[in-house]
Amino acid sequence: MNQLIENRQSIRKFKADKPVTKDQLKMLLEAAMFAPSACNTRPWEFIAITKREILDAIAHVHPYAKMCETATAAIIVVAIPQTGAMPEGYFAQDCAAATQNILLEAVSMGLGTCWCGVYPREERVNSIRNLLNIPEPKIPFNVIAIGIPDESPVKRGFFEEAKVTYID
Repeated sequence: MNQLIENRQSIRKFKADKPVTKDQLKMLLEAAMFAPSACNTRPWEFIAITKREILDAIAHVHPYAKMCETATAAIIVVAIPQTGAMPEGYFAQDCAAATQNILLEAVSMGLGTCWCGVYPREERVNSIRNLLNIPEPKIPFNVIAIGIPDESPVKRGFFEEAKVTYID
């Protein structure tokens, strides 16, 4: 199995004195934009944050993003539910693919990440929308906390043969 996939973990504690650079953020965003999307609609935008006050505010308004208090950056994936004439309804899958690309690229760069869901929880959507002035119909899809890991969690992923059906 690919080592990037195997080594990807959710990091909830970062070295607050080791900033993520703009160049590193750009590499993560480039990886995101290489994700597949339905009919290549690319129904996403991204907000890259390094401002300490905003990171702390995210930790305050999102009940599961407390790690933003030590993260030195975050990326908000913003979904655009209807991009172009078609296809409708695939933005969540497309934004999830972009998010996974960010997570894997971060591993390759020695960075840690934690994917914190926003959509479809209305209270989280509203709090992040208000904090960052994201206009409707755009939807804050998630928060990805980013930084230099200050922990090494036990690996939790594994293969379960019982969850696979082979059709030959």
